Amino acid sequence: MESTCPNCGKKLKWYNVKAECSQCGVSIPNFNWEGRLEEDAQRSEKKFASFYKTMNMLAYSIWGTKLRIVRIILSFLPAIGFLLPWAYLKSDANSIGIDLIGLFTDGKSLIDVISDFFANKSLYFTNMAYEGNSGLLTFTMLAILFMLLSLVFIVVAFFLILFTTKHPKTKAMVVFDALSIACCVASGILFSIGLSNASTQSAVNFGSFSLYNISGGISWGIFVAAALLIAAFVANLLVAKAPAKSHEELEEERLAKKAEKEEKERQEDIRKEKEREEAEKKAAEEQQKLVAEAKAKLEAKQAKKNKKAKKD
Repeated sequence: MESTCPNCGKKLKWYNVKAECSQCGVSIPNFNWEGRLEEDAQRSEKKFASFYKTMNMLAYSIWGTKLRIVRIILSFLPAIGFLLPWAYLKSDANSIGIDLIGLFTDGKSLIDVISDFFANKSLYFTNMAYEGNSGLLTFTMLAILFMLLSLVFIVVAFFLILFTTKHPKTKAMVVFDALSIACCVASGILFSIGLSNASTQSAVNFGSFSLYNISGGISWGIFVAAALLIAAFVANLLVAKAPAKSHEELEEERLAKKAEKEEKERQEDIRKEKEREEAEKKAAEEQQKLVAEAKAKLEAKQAKKNKKAKKD
């Protein structure tokens, strides 16, 4: 790989291993080192400015105002709604609870149904076709699909708060919140339609799970989940409509806080220095006092000795 001399521009070959240019004699590693040092300092300053700009906006976007703090909390809470029961199916054989890990319902959980679906996909689709793609199994699986889509959209909305910090007024989170709410509502409707067909089907096979004499209903968890999703939607909408600070304003605030912190540290150093000087002064005074007392005792002792010698 060829390079050139920074002074005369001579092309250097790979075998030119000396530090000095063979044409002009300049030391290539040390050429214009002051200028290069200044360029490095300028590059470092720009990188730090970019870093502070990013960190300022990151902190502001997440917890820069009370509304944004409320927003990040309300954007996390909908995850709880997917642990709650959305619907249930009971039968004389197996029972299925449509909550994620089965904390609130007996029988098989949503995780069990999803695992069984991927293990027996062909059986599920065969049973759906057997009921004309309009029975309890079909609508229940569609409802589960929209439930999972609702979960995906709200997770995306949450992480967009972290990934769109350069655009504090973006409405991207609002869009995904709305999609999550729509999927939640669609899931509830599909559950209701499927459950309305339960009375006309005496038996349904969910893959390896058989249900006989089926009953079921919508559970309270879906309403809690919908309420949490709407709360997150409103919070993101309010943040998008609220005024946002610019990069310049945030940098000014950072510098002001930095100056305030440095001033406090300076005042603290002054206070400590003053305390140190006062302690040294007090120690010196105590030392002088001890020396004076010792000198007085010595003089008194010497005077007493002189008096006794004179008397003798």
